[in-house]
Amino acid sequence: MVPSDQDGGVMRADLLAESVAGLDEVLTAVDAFDRALAGGLLRPQPAQTAGLTELADAVAGTPLATRAAEAAGKAAAGAASEDDFVALAAARAALLGSVHDALVSRIDEATGRDRGRETAAPAADGQPANLLAAARSWLSDLARCGWQGIDHEVVSGAAHVVSAMLADPALRRQATLLDGFAAELAASCPGASLDRVPVRRWGDLWSRAMLLTVPGAAMAPPTGTATGRLLPLGVDVQEHATAVQAQVHAVFEPADGTAPRLVRAAVSVPKPDTVVGAGLWQLLRPHMSLLAAVGEGRAMDLAEMPVTAEGDLLWSDAQARPGEPADAFATARVVLPTAADAATTPLDRHPARIAVPVFLEGYTVRKADDALTFTVAGHTLTVHTDRIPAAGPLTPEAVASSGACVGLLRWDAGTFGVQPLAVETTVRKKVVALHAGGWAAGTTDKAGVRAEKAATDAVAVLRERAGRLLRK
Repeated sequence: MVPSDQDGGVMRADLLAESVAGLDEVLTAVDAFDRALAGGLLRPQPAQTAGLTELADAVAGTPLATRAAEAAGKAAAGAASEDDFVALAAARAALLGSVHDALVSRIDEATGRDRGRETAAPAADGQPANLLAAARSWLSDLARCGWQGIDHEVVSGAAHVVSAMLADPALRRQATLLDGFAAELAASCPGASLDRVPVRRWGDLWSRAMLLTVPGAAMAPPTGTATGRLLPLGVDVQEHATAVQAQVHAVFEPADGTAPRLVRAAVSVPKPDTVVGAGLWQLLRPHMSLLAAVGEGRAMDLAEMPVTAEGDLLWSDAQARPGEPADAFATARVVLPTAADAATTPLDRHPARIAVPVFLEGYTVRKADDALTFTVAGHTLTVHTDRIPAAGPLTPEAVASSGACVGLLRWDAGTFGVQPLAVETTVRKKVVALHAGGWAAGTTDKAGVRAEKAATDAVAVLRERAGRLLRK
């Protein structure tokens, strides 16, 4: 671990710049399979057959070797069954899981923090097999026609499956994924006319959805309880046209004096597409008191709060109360270096899901072609300013003038980068902290106030319309 008085805070940026052995070869095998999937596996061409073989060869020597080779052979002959597609999805997921593990190991070295042990997969609990089979059938049809062969008739086959799944809370996770995937595909139909196919993204969605049709794969992981003090670090806001999620990253200090650990708490809500910017907090705020604490710069005292082994708090306002003022940068400087990172469930081992809280200071900011980078101890880190939400006072301009940053370390397009959650910058000769979740408890900022008012009006209109429809 680098002492905090050296450039880069407490992170060894030099380790992040080093190549990871075998990573390129694994990703090449995944890309080869994704290209085969894009063309469809009903009548594979020689190039697609080579891609299938490359995937199977990449997992040789693992427990998946025999089954993956058999599935690849059947797919190359255009005779793959649904179980064969599940095996191919598992092989692809295992390869990306190995990439995840290698990158996380490198991050652990760079931060000097410990990580929890891997958790066991939960057991099946009797989810409706017929609905899972129906979803698997639709996903198999997609694999056979390929992304270049999709049309509205094929994509619409998910509609009745999604409708049936949404009625069962135990299948809500699969239903949400299928619904979003189908909507994305529908917006791209017909596939034959696409100039560019997002093969990696659709390969990710397809393989994940396919594995979630395996009974028990999406069961909630085992939980324990957390009693102690929660010290927020920042909020990651993810917004889509019809939904928004706020995920709070924090350090938890157990009341029993054991070592602190990193945890997360998230809330997701549907939203009208007219509610944007600071108006999002009106939808999120009523569902989790933690957001108000983040906006006010306070800790939270937890009592028997459910928490998974992966560090996800199953938030309940009844088991939390506001605590003393807590500065996120003080937490990042003093407590974060001693906190243990959470383990990752097997199904979530994917490089795109890496989001590790880090603290940086003493860096140099460089801007070129509207892209920001931090130079940390002589090594460059991309700054993901596109992930900064409009629902807070944090801006790319503030990041560009900052001297310290609390952020999430991510990996994208072959390199590590940081997503700012909060920065310290100088305004009128005073050091101030700006947070992505700074407006979570409300704001006096003029733009924020206008957005909140617009959200109030939009939600009121929608509620009135919904009430009229229900009365009919």
